[in-house]
Amino acid sequence: MRIISLVPSLTELLFDLGLDEEVVGITKFCVHPDKWFHNKTRVGGTKNIRTEVIHELNPDLIIANKEENTKEQIEKLAENYQVWVTDIKTLDSAMEMLKNLGELTNRNLKANLLTVEIREGFAQLKKHLEIGHRKLRTGYLIWRNPYMVAGGDTFINNMMDYCGFENTFKKTSRYPQITIEELSLTHCELLLLSSEPFPFKQKHIASLQPQLPDTKIILVDGEMFSWYGSRLLYAPGYFLELIKDLQR
Repeated sequence: MRIISLVPSLTELLFDLGLDEEVVGITKFCVHPDKWFHNKTRVGGTKNIRTEVIHELNPDLIIANKEENTKEQIEKLAENYQVWVTDIKTLDSAMEMLKNLGELTNRNLKANLLTVEIREGFAQLKKHLEIGHRKLRTGYLIWRNPYMVAGGDTFINNMMDYCGFENTFKKTSRYPQITIEELSLTHCELLLLSSEPFPFKQKHIASLQPQLPDTKIILVDGEMFSWYGSRLLYAPGYFLELIKDLQR
């Protein structure tokens, strides 16, 4: 089987499923694993796919995502190739996807073992939060100029919920544009600045803090909140350390 992955978090998952020889193409944003990033053929960006490169690779399977890839490009590819489109908004849907991908690529055992390990990690995180944890009113910025936040029907929102954070924009859909004035009106206690897709830095905290004097603002690893493949193995530990730091 010749596989092309158009989804960074699923590229890493394919590696962890042991599909080194099968994966022939990835996007320029598929940064994990490092050796694939440097050695595999790149087929463009997630929303700017180079179809001529895909034709040259002649894949048996293309893995895409409803949110990360462009509908028109995926539909065009589906005219000539088998395209498997994922749509992940919760941990449960991520685990179902992992199971299905294992079946699709004949890696059932490895997929099942990963699912069990991920489930156990999140169960331990939940157990920790059951002991006297108060939900913090929290915003999650993903973009700047204009500012954009994660809404309620996103995978990020589900991860925030597992962390014990109450998303102040949970009643909005997808990734709405907001102003700092609108953010201030939510009275959020905590504001998370993600490392991706916009790479927020310490200087952005310094810029925002005077406008949000009553809000604690911190940088977070966006991959832990938005990657729904095998990176979920590390997310519970990261979230637990993040919570402990906030408690201190």
